Amino acid sequence: MDHYSYYTRESFRTTPAERKIAFSFTADDPQWVASGQAEAGQAQFLASLGFGKPYIDTFEQCALKNGSTVEDELLASGLVRAEAYFGAFARFLRLPFLPDIDPERVEDIRHLDMQLVEPQLLRLKPLKGRPTLLMVPELGRLEQLKTVLCRHPHLLDELAITTPQALRRAIWKAGETRRCAEARQRLFNTAPHHSARITLQGQQGFYSGVLATLLTLSLLFYTQAALAYIHVTLTMLYFFTLLFRLLALLRPPTQNEAQITPALRQDGDLPVYTILVALYREDAVVEQLMDALERLDWPKSRLDIKLVCEADDGATIAAIESTNPGPHVEVIRVPPSLPRTKPKALTYALAGARGAFVVVYDAEDRPHPQQLREAHDAFRGQPEQVACLQAPLIISNARTSWLSACFALEYSGLFRCMLPALAARRLPLPLGGTSNHFRTAALRRIGAWDPYNVTEDADIGLRLHRLGYRCGVIRRQTLEDAPTSLSVWLNQRTRWYKGWLQSWLVMTRAPLATARKMGWIDYIVFQLLIGGMLLSSLTHPLLFLSFTFMAMAIRESGAEMLLSWQGILFFIDTLNIFGSYAIFVLMGRNRMISYEKRQVGKRWLAIPFYWLMLSFAAWRAVVELRTRPFVWNKTPHMPAVRNPP
Repeated sequence: MDHYSYYTRESFRTTPAERKIAFSFTADDPQWVASGQAEAGQAQFLASLGFGKPYIDTFEQCALKNGSTVEDELLASGLVRAEAYFGAFARFLRLPFLPDIDPERVEDIRHLDMQLVEPQLLRLKPLKGRPTLLMVPELGRLEQLKTVLCRHPHLLDELAITTPQALRRAIWKAGETRRCAEARQRLFNTAPHHSARITLQGQQGFYSGVLATLLTLSLLFYTQAALAYIHVTLTMLYFFTLLFRLLALLRPPTQNEAQITPALRQDGDLPVYTILVALYREDAVVEQLMDALERLDWPKSRLDIKLVCEADDGATIAAIESTNPGPHVEVIRVPPSLPRTKPKALTYALAGARGAFVVVYDAEDRPHPQQLREAHDAFRGQPEQVACLQAPLIISNARTSWLSACFALEYSGLFRCMLPALAARRLPLPLGGTSNHFRTAALRRIGAWDPYNVTEDADIGLRLHRLGYRCGVIRRQTLEDAPTSLSVWLNQRTRWYKGWLQSWLVMTRAPLATARKMGWIDYIVFQLLIGGMLLSSLTHPLLFLSFTFMAMAIRESGAEMLLSWQGILFFIDTLNIFGSYAIFVLMGRNRMISYEKRQVGKRWLAIPFYWLMLSFAAWRAVVELRTRPFVWNKTPHMPAVRNPP
């Protein structure tokens, strides 16, 4: 019995390896047709669809250029719909065609999701006692299939043709319950020490209780001494965080950071690139998103765009369908379940990612057209250990309000000053929430995103470093709009602080073991990055109070107090407050172009109030971590408005 016949009878029992054997026909096998005859058969089939030799030659040239197939280029061109193409394929082979598949007839067997990545064959549950083996045929095997059907005519009663899209839709639906449970539970079940599902684990809760008790008792019985020790400790920790940011500011940009070099255009070896976009109640920006993705400089035949929506978000799904997306765009419907977070949706969709690389965008993003090219070039020049590349995020509406201007300065300092400095020294990177480019294999090996962490970006960047991988940066940007409403900004920033608290708690469950595994310098950098950011935000109002009281005391006691230890502490507090503002502004403005600086204008003068709002958001996050740890505060988005020059 040949492999093909075996597969038609035993498809539910075959392994992935056996599936490949079933289609591994060799050109020198005497039972198969010669290559010239195969090409003639393919040309005859394409001619039946109305494509003559000029079209075929064009598709062949594109296939050679992009590393794809003639069939891929034909379907990506939009000149023929998948239903018409595979329907003609079915008529050519005298087989039935199923444009839609009843998911009830698909059994959720082991390795079913492999068909999401490479849809080929799927046996349906028998209908009225009649077995059906669905097949997604390939143009390159057209003559081989004809030969098999001629030699085994009984297969005409068992086989049926369908489209890759129909096969994937049925598989997504058939396995949604199991896949959703895996997205929620896999990381916690396989590596609970990396999951934020439990806020305080074992010893963390115990030591937190002991520390809180000691602080309370100290404040009750040794109030003055306790306040002094707390003041000194917080001031020095704040100061070390300030010095860390100062070092990043003083580092001169490298030549690669100072100018963008033209992206190389490799021909003939482009991999499939998966784009994941999580959308929830984003119907207002769908058209803008589709336009931005359309401008990407990557062949459509090598794109795998997955728009990940909540299944009950009918408005967003309808908005996507109204744009009539091409065959390279797939809408993934995530079944409603808790926690309803972006990382859970991304992990759910990752099961069907076909690309060697994966990039995550947000609904409102406008990535640079050549960003995928630059990321691919960078990955090619880096070892496999480099698992992620972060593109810079740039705020495009800085002129709109003081809030968006401060946001633009913050993003410029983070993505164009701090992260490049960390990447240059191979230190841990807390990734941004979008424009993260991953090696798909590495992303799957580390367990993908944590569905319970509401800043999945920072978490996954730290987890990659903890597990021996590195993250880098690229130069081509993604444009975003900052919130202009204080309530929207506050909800978003509260979620960010809550997620950073989750990430910090996860990384400090076993601090000594984690430090030894990461390296002590890397672990200290993490503490200055995440712990220092949390500390500076939470204690900023306390510094203001201390500064005010000390200023009043010096005014009453005279200048001699400046020479005491309280005076030294007052000096450091002053340096912490105003130094933080200065470094914040300089980190942002030094990496901006002149146009961006004009957009910001003098709105940077609102930085003191902005920092107080950051502190309010941080304290609100502490409360939410206790009351609503996994609630995702949704940020509404509207289409971008073009600013005047």
